[in-house]
Amino acid sequence: MAEDQILIVGAGPTGLVLALFLAKHGLRPRIIEKNGGPGEASRAMVVQARTLEFYRQLGFAQDVVDDGIKLEQIHLYERGKEAAVFKFGDFGASLSPYPFALSYPQDDHERLLGQRLVDASLAVEWGTELVDFQEENDRVHVTLRKGGVEEGVDVGYLCGCDGAHSVVRQKLGVGFSGGTYDSVFYVADIKATGDKAGNNDMNACLSTNAFCLLFPIRSTGMNRAIGVVPKELSGREDLTFDDLKPHIEEIVNVKIDAVNWFSTYHIHHRVAAHFRQGRAFLSGDAGHVHSPAGGQGMNTGIGDAVNLSWKLAAVVQGRAAESVLDTYETERMAFAHTLVESTDRVFQLMVNRDTRGEIFRTILVPHVAPFLMGFHGIRKEAFRTVSQTRIEYRDSALSQGAASHVHGGDRLPWVNELDNYSPLTSVDWQVHVYGTARLELGAAAEGAGLPLHEFAWSDDAHSAGLHRDAAYLVRPDGYVAVVDAGQDPQKLTSYIDKFKIKMA
Repeated sequence: MAEDQILIVGAGPTGLVLALFLAKHGLRPRIIEKNGGPGEASRAMVVQARTLEFYRQLGFAQDVVDDGIKLEQIHLYERGKEAAVFKFGDFGASLSPYPFALSYPQDDHERLLGQRLVDASLAVEWGTELVDFQEENDRVHVTLRKGGVEEGVDVGYLCGCDGAHSVVRQKLGVGFSGGTYDSVFYVADIKATGDKAGNNDMNACLSTNAFCLLFPIRSTGMNRAIGVVPKELSGREDLTFDDLKPHIEEIVNVKIDAVNWFSTYHIHHRVAAHFRQGRAFLSGDAGHVHSPAGGQGMNTGIGDAVNLSWKLAAVVQGRAAESVLDTYETERMAFAHTLVESTDRVFQLMVNRDTRGEIFRTILVPHVAPFLMGFHGIRKEAFRTVSQTRIEYRDSALSQGAASHVHGGDRLPWVNELDNYSPLTSVDWQVHVYGTARLELGAAAEGAGLPLHEFAWSDDAHSAGLHRDAAYLVRPDGYVAVVDAGQDPQKLTSYIDKFKIKMA
């Protein structure tokens, strides 16, 4: 496939993962970045379970886990006293191969992804910026600039992974509605002494008028502190870390010995009006930005990249109808809106200094939440939400059918004893049956070139929500496209014909 079929603008985690999945599908995208080299700030820190499941498809999930720190517990402190401990392992042990969140600094993360790109015989073109582009018939004419020299190239598709100030989005004229939180936030990588600085867990410290999150960073041996600048300091343009140090030490109850990096910032909550316009796409922060509540931002961008990658690859390679590309916007935009709305509600309560915020920080979170988490069903739903394993595309044109608890559009449930995620490393369409596959279904799958994976029925498969002997057509990204309790081969072939799906 020609190297100019797909141009990716932006080499953050979203752009790098998009490039890696396209390479896994056999394409050679071009990826450019206006900065002169990889980022050196740790910025986004948390890698969620769903992202690790995607990385397993690429073959390096364990490398990421080994480089990071498993955040298997959250300690909740109210006014300096521990109010509760939440254990991720208890929440998600039966739901994902990765029942934890991972502390993994974005700069380390990007270096690993960049090396994997090199291993795939691809490379980021640093110091190269997008100047302009116009769609012309079945191509996009792009103007690039590097070292003051401009270059004009034609590409089949343009992917804007270039952040909140996306040039791609601006040149498309796509709206980016939303707003900015009033509060000023701080982030600092600190070396500290004290119980909270010595564990490998996440520590959420709450008080009447403030909060701070503290968690470890393996690569530096330091801790990341994130919180809201106190009201009496928020108007200071010359604010330094020394100004904030007493506040952080008091709320977290640690002694800060050194600071490696410090910054203050405002947080925005916005969603683009479109994620696709013609042959141009928006992913990651170019399409949506929101509060850092729950560590969702970077993981959402990576989810965008995975969703877009297999659809672009299939269309470019003539293995799917072009209409499949339309589902990128409908699937990912729906989730982006849900995410912005939900994180906004939680974040406003966490940072507001009014009575509602005080009740949330000092009563609901430290006292009511631990009681609710005593219920198994609530713990599971909490893990599904934070880990992004709950994301579904049931309203997508690509989703059909339902049986027991699984609908078309749901993430394929994980069944530990069967290791049913192992076949997903092919990143291609496949049929799963948990029980016994009918000969007619096998013949239809073989005729379409689809691998059929037959798993023995078990209590664990039942507990995961699967239906005995049902047929599941699974997409390249591990989501279920079709659920058919009756294993009707005609339903399978009709779906394949409708979307013109062909195997590589």
